[in-house]
Amino acid sequence: MGLFSFLTQEIAIDLGTANTIIIHNDKIVVDEPSIVAVDAHTGKLLSLGEKARQMHGKTHEHIKVIRPLRDGVIADFNAAELMIRGMIKMINPTKKYFSQSLKMVICIPSGSTEVEVRAVRDSSEHAGAREVYMIYEPMAAALGIGLDVEAPDGNMIVDIGGGTTEIAVIALGGIVCNESMRIAGDEFTLDIQSYMRHQHNIKVGERTAEDIKINVGAALPELDSVPHDYVVRGPNQMTALPFEIPVSYSEIAHSLDKSISKIESAIMTVLEMTPPELYADIANSGIYLAGGGALLRGLDKRLFEKINIPFHIADDPLHAVARGTGIALKNVDKFRFLMR
Repeated sequence: MGLFSFLTQEIAIDLGTANTIIIHNDKIVVDEPSIVAVDAHTGKLLSLGEKARQMHGKTHEHIKVIRPLRDGVIADFNAAELMIRGMIKMINPTKKYFSQSLKMVICIPSGSTEVEVRAVRDSSEHAGAREVYMIYEPMAAALGIGLDVEAPDGNMIVDIGGGTTEIAVIALGGIVCNESMRIAGDEFTLDIQSYMRHQHNIKVGERTAEDIKINVGAALPELDSVPHDYVVRGPNQMTALPFEIPVSYSEIAHSLDKSISKIESAIMTVLEMTPPELYADIANSGIYLAGGGALLRGLDKRLFEKINIPFHIADDPLHAVARGTGIALKNVDKFRFLMR
């Protein structure tokens, strides 16, 4: 075994509440939902990623489907370790004869407590990492968007992920002021479930609510390009008989209004904390949106109308944080903001 110990495999991980993305050799090699299915009696891993997601809400008493992360942080330590280990195996499924030394850069929410940071580090080390570096999500998003984070200019990032929305002002390789709030994609999904229950008397699961969000999710009740209504099927709450109803984007915009308003307030709070010189830079260059939440139709327009600063959606918002983590991996010696 010692013969191969000098071989170090370098990977960057965006450990997200909804999706986990692994970058190796500048390529996205794993992009899977952050979910595992385990044997309820032995705790043995049965499947992970997309296969486990397909089991969600459909299992019997012998199988447990777990989302190891909640609100951007590790909620189930063992499941997180199984998931990280399993996803690392996906990179080289053929290499079974020796374990390589792993060097890893992993991103964490900017509002993480010491305990939460420790949980990520421990899970990574138990999954086989020898060297673990951590980077805050908004910093990774800024790198992924292509911003020069070490320049003296101020840049503002709003990263709406699955579990947390990260809002940060970045300058000179550091976070000047930030807000990490637990209202993001998962909260939007709950809003949609609640709306369907109260407004249409129809019960929908997490997966169906997620599909509604992807197909007709919107931040404004009036859009220029209108998506087709999405047909939802499920049991009527009163009669338990099958029920089918078309849902429009304007209904979903109405159901998400409260949560989006809270994100608007948080952006305003961070802008109030921003030093005047950096504020001028941000007003000039605009605010950047990343994460899956940036894909909500009309969100950039709604935020611009409220805050009066232009909002730019990243080219590939879902992978911006992962790409930035990959850039950090290549510059481990150069970037002082990485944490050991």
